[in-house]
Amino acid sequence: MSRVGKKPIPVPSGVKVTIGEQLKVQGPRGTLMVPVPAGIRVEQNGSNLDIIRDSDEHAALHGLTRALAANAVHGVGPGFTRELDIVGIGYRAEVKGKIATFVLGYSHPIEVYLPDGVELKIDKQTHLVLTGHDKQLIGQVAANIRGLRKPDPYKNKGVRYTGEVLRKKVGKSGATGGKK
Repeated sequence: MSRVGKKPIPVPSGVKVTIGEQLKVQGPRGTLMVPVPAGIRVEQNGSNLDIIRDSDEHAALHGLTRALAANAVHGVGPGFTRELDIVGIGYRAEVKGKIATFVLGYSHPIEVYLPDGVELKIDKQTHLVLTGHDKQLIGQVAANIRGLRKPDPYKNKGVRYTGEVLRKKVGKSGATGGKK
């Protein structure tokens, strides 16, 4: 029994939903398309969307379709945000248009192209705020930026999500360097 799939999706004012083979969601931030698989129906009741499955064979797709539709409705309305922090001496970032440049301790700066629908704001050169309407795209861009220099468990340096808890490992204790 899908509990996620049974929950109705509230549609805020300013968001227009068109139901067809695909669910088209339009809002102030843009337009998103959600595929509706066979065996799943979408019905609009007032200011709510209901996702209904035809049989129990479609239980897995029921919750998935509801989650994707809810993310689309939320994305074109208020939108999504993902925050990252850069930790390390000399590590910094700057953005010019659609290209973000990172200095992360390598011998060269790293440039990352930001896809359409993703905006990057940088505070104090070390706090990054990604915003956009597509949750999957925001998460993928954030993961790509984090992958440029993953947090080091020994020195706690690198790019991490804001609020991410890292366990610092203890390094070697070099009292005896080798054989006597």
